[in-house]
Amino acid sequence: MNINEVAKLTELSPRQIREYEKLGLLQTIQRTDSGYRVFSDTQLQRLKFIKHARDVGFSLAQIEALLALQDNKERSNAQVKALTRNHINELSDKIQQLQSMKATLQGWHDSCLGDGSPNCSILKGLQDGVQNDSVPHRV
Repeated sequence: MNINEVAKLTELSPRQIREYEKLGLLQTIQRTDSGYRVFSDTQLQRLKFIKHARDVGFSLAQIEALLALQDNKERSNAQVKALTRNHINELSDKIQQLQSMKATLQGWHDSCLGDGSPNCSILKGLQDGVQNDSVPHRV
């Protein structure tokens, strides 16, 4: 399969596939005499693995570790579980940060009169750096 066929099957762009190859996430890819990449079914499956891992937010470093574990037939599933637990914890932290940002923005939004006057609590909050635990005042 060529890179465009693999891109279609994996829902990755050719650029992403080349980047994963450059990063060493793929085994050596054969090339035709004219230099075109020829992908095996194994490489296609590996790219699907990478795509699915990216879809759930694993970083490239984490994916590299997961691929190493997948390639190691003597791996312990406890290692995979620990790596996944760490990722879940990171996601939980990010969710808390996003909820905090949302609360801050919601407070600024709710306190803005939106009446056409030049005063704006949203701009004031951005200027002053109002903390999310303080209640914005209508301006």
